[in-house]
Amino acid sequence: MNVENKKVKEGEHSAACLKQEIERLKKEKNAVILAHYYQIGDIQDVADYIGDSLALAQIAEKLTADIIVLCGVHFMGETAKILCPEKKVLVPDAEAGCSLADSCDAEEFARFTAEHPDHLVISYVNTSAAVKALTDIVVTSSNARKIVESLPADQKIIFGPDRNLGNYINSVTGREMLLWNGACHVHENFSVEKIIELKKQHPEAKVLVHPECKHTVVLLADKVGSTAALLDYARRSDATEFIVATESGILHEMRKGCPEKTFIPAPPSDSTCACNECNFMKLNTLEKLYNCLLTEQPEIEVDPQTAAKAVRPIRRMLEMS
Repeated sequence: MNVENKKVKEGEHSAACLKQEIERLKKEKNAVILAHYYQIGDIQDVADYIGDSLALAQIAEKLTADIIVLCGVHFMGETAKILCPEKKVLVPDAEAGCSLADSCDAEEFARFTAEHPDHLVISYVNTSAAVKALTDIVVTSSNARKIVESLPADQKIIFGPDRNLGNYINSVTGREMLLWNGACHVHENFSVEKIIELKKQHPEAKVLVHPECKHTVVLLADKVGSTAALLDYARRSDATEFIVATESGILHEMRKGCPEKTFIPAPPSDSTCACNECNFMKLNTLEKLYNCLLTEQPEIEVDPQTAAKAVRPIRRMLEMS
């Protein structure tokens, strides 16, 4: 079925048709699609690059395309725009936010940091541009430990907004960072009891846990790491079964890269669902991606003054990584 350069509705065309039209528009508009591992499989398959937040930031900075389409959540689009102000940055759905970023209001964070003027401010990349503008160094789950350990042992640090990631970094570095009380609704919601039950059913399975999870879940892990680190571990491991405690979108790439292995999503605590999904990440669809490329909307804009402040801690992170 021919799409004929018109906006489409959900379910109106086949995935194959939409993927073909997305490829055509990419070439026509010199556009590149970046997708996070938590996106649906069809979007990961049509993307030019897939990765975690660190990889997507590193890739965005080096692109020569005229248009970047960031398939993830809003703060990722902002990060790409901050690093590439001369490019047009699009997102498939402007409502694809982030519960962790939302847990850290910029005005409240500014008051918090002002109360501790002798502290270096480290912010997780899962924050708004306004929060990044209040930050000394941005980190991701891939590089947070490395960056914290590179700082002087007596350096006082504020870490925000994820209390679970901050607690994990404190536990492995011996630091006593002052933590902002924020969390990711997905990683906060894994069930210790259900993971233990899965482990009884699959005693040889390795448990893979993202450091945004609660400490009680982290204690069950054979491997704690970012999405990229968990993916790499699964590829390299001799194990054939894995229980995965992070957003279930990562299973697409895990199964694609290791078709001979079994990946079992760790379930949330408050649902009978077998997997734990980010409702924001899953707002993006092939139809929205096609419409976004066609109309070049929604476009990400960042206030230039905010961007000028926010780019410094992001670049510092990239240099330290």
